[in-house]
Amino acid sequence: MNILWLQSAGCGGCTMSLLCAEDPNVMDLLDGAGLSFLWHPSLSEMTGAPVRRMLEAIEAGEQELDILCIEGSIVRGPNGTGRYHILAGTGRSMLDWVRSLSVKAKYVVAVGTCATYGGVPSAGENPSDAIGVQYDGAHRGGALPAEFLSTGGMPVINVAGCPTHPDWVTDTLLLLAAGEMTPEALDGYGRPRFYADHLVHHACPKNEFYEYKASATNLSEMGCMMEHLGCVGTQAVGDCNIRTWNGEGSCTRAGYPCINCTAPEFEEPGHGFTETPKFAGIPVGLPSDMPKAWFMTLASLSKAATPHRIGVNATADRISVPPTLRKPKS
Repeated sequence: MNILWLQSAGCGGCTMSLLCAEDPNVMDLLDGAGLSFLWHPSLSEMTGAPVRRMLEAIEAGEQELDILCIEGSIVRGPNGTGRYHILAGTGRSMLDWVRSLSVKAKYVVAVGTCATYGGVPSAGENPSDAIGVQYDGAHRGGALPAEFLSTGGMPVINVAGCPTHPDWVTDTLLLLAAGEMTPEALDGYGRPRFYADHLVHHACPKNEFYEYKASATNLSEMGCMMEHLGCVGTQAVGDCNIRTWNGEGSCTRAGYPCINCTAPEFEEPGHGFTETPKFAGIPVGLPSDMPKAWFMTLASLSKAATPHRIGVNATADRISVPPTLRKPKS
């Protein structure tokens, strides 16, 4: 199967993340699955007129297109023309190319939250009128209509994340190559369920502190960051702490709160990313599956039962009090 990768309005961070795929690297991995790039703007040697001819051949039906990957949000401005973003050398907007090529592709994959829901370019007043490929924020219907299906019978596959994990992209492509990606494999926002059925909270190294509501008060302290520092890992989908980055990392492992970057409209939470909005001292954003009254009851009991070790370590940047040594029973 072949892949055409278009770079739309974004920072290119999802391509940079993709290059961090390990054991094997991304090129060996795709090659082993029979996947190859027709063209990638950062990785391919071909440029200029040959690329233009290739795009025209796909559009004319002379070149088959298996997988169309789109990175970055789609710019509709000004006035719906998309001409704020012209695909260089073609005289046509990226919006026009995305709409034209999508109907030729067997599968369409939006890579990263900019491409899936609009992401950072759509924040604020959004003067460029940036949107996602098939979503405008949380609402279905973006550059492509809500009812769009590719020739393979799939809606746009939304590999959300800012940036997205390299394995989320490669696993999606491998599943497509194997014929194992179906509409049922996507969640309610079009994200592959192999990672979207998990919460960032799963396997977070701060879970012991969360259980006792032993909270950090500053960044890079060891405690749970939900109460004071804006962490929404209990509500955010992603297996970031199970399938770590570069073999060992994640946001919460590095001492920074989860900001829910796989979700529509994460870029405008209405408060600072490292602030927890509260009402009467109670965090507004609570675990997605727990009623508020239950959470407050459990939190009160947990805080009262917090062991000395956990309470002290929560506001330290490294272990200050080690676990108690227990003599084995004779």
